[in-house]
Amino acid sequence: MHKFFLWTFISMLMSTTIQAQKNKQHHKQLRHVVLFSFKAASTAADIKKVEDAFRVLPAQIKEIQDFEWGINNSPENLNQEFTHCFLVSFASEKARDSYLPHPAHKAFVEVLKPHLEKVLVIDYWSAK
Repeated sequence: MHKFFLWTFISMLMSTTIQAQKNKQHHKQLRHVVLFSFKAASTAADIKKVEDAFRVLPAQIKEIQDFEWGINNSPENLNQEFTHCFLVSFASEKARDSYLPHPAHKAFVEVLKPHLEKVLVIDYWSAK
């Protein structure tokens, strides 16, 4: 009887581990990385407006699964004048493709345009 319970426990543990690995594999996200450099004439208040306008997008666009952002602080001086990084995550390319023409995203771009010097965008599927 003791062997039966041990075998059952081991089987359940293996099944749980396998399922966890499958879930981890299926939890890949499409990352949309956006880097900005701003015009020299743009003030701190102008840049704050852009930051604030980008930060509200996750509340306005349901396709956004996750969002984070920050300002460069690397001591390497390799940022090529890009100062701001925004990371937007999606479950699928279809979700990303819905985000791009979304009215809230287009409104954000209108806030950004007068202050944007350069932009770099990279999309990739997360991998571990």
